[in-house]
Amino acid sequence: MKIQDKVVNCLVTTALFKGIEKHELANMLNCLNPRITQFKKGESIAISGNPFNGLGIVIEGEAVIAKENIAGIRAILTVLHSGDMFGEMISFSDRKIWPVNVTAQMDCEIIFISPENIIKNCEKMCDSHQTVIYNMLRIMSRKALLLTRKVDYLSIRSLRGRLCAYLIEQWKDQNTPIFTLPMNRDALADFFNVARPSISRELSKMKEEGYIDFHKSSFKILDLEAMKSEI
Repeated sequence: MKIQDKVVNCLVTTALFKGIEKHELANMLNCLNPRITQFKKGESIAISGNPFNGLGIVIEGEAVIAKENIAGIRAILTVLHSGDMFGEMISFSDRKIWPVNVTAQMDCEIIFISPENIIKNCEKMCDSHQTVIYNMLRIMSRKALLLTRKVDYLSIRSLRGRLCAYLIEQWKDQNTPIFTLPMNRDALADFFNVARPSISRELSKMKEEGYIDFHKSSFKILDLEAMKSEI
């Protein structure tokens, strides 16, 4: 498989290029002028405090985003897989500095795209480029809303209260008795800034006490009033 074919096959599945056909995306790469870089396992992809070098998308491999606090304690924020994007919230910031460390969890291939190439007027003014701009705005809006929701959840003192609020919101959003969580246990732990075992332990207790029932990522609320009282 040609390198460009591999890149196109990956990018066409991402939120940034949603709604764009493969042949259109292949033509757009000339306009976006991306830079493809390979990283070995353990190698730094981005270093906190270093200049921002473009919006990144994982083409192959796996990477981890982590941040160190003042005491030097490292916290993993998220794990990136093929098709995952990082750096979007910095792309149009006045301060073009990486706020986190991104490290290759295994051998990686990353494509970097300059934010300016995303929003600039394409010479052909093609519809596809306008779609990418719209997708970028939608991604950033979704991230901003997620951060706002995270602040709301973290303002609730107990982990059980946070979980109850989150589960009730998912139930309302999906409007179905049995709903599926969009995040797995690891992502949920990162979202609430707690250890994964704490999430699993609290969910198990809530199940034992008759608040909820669940199997893997499928959940059902059994006692809505009891859950509301925890918030």
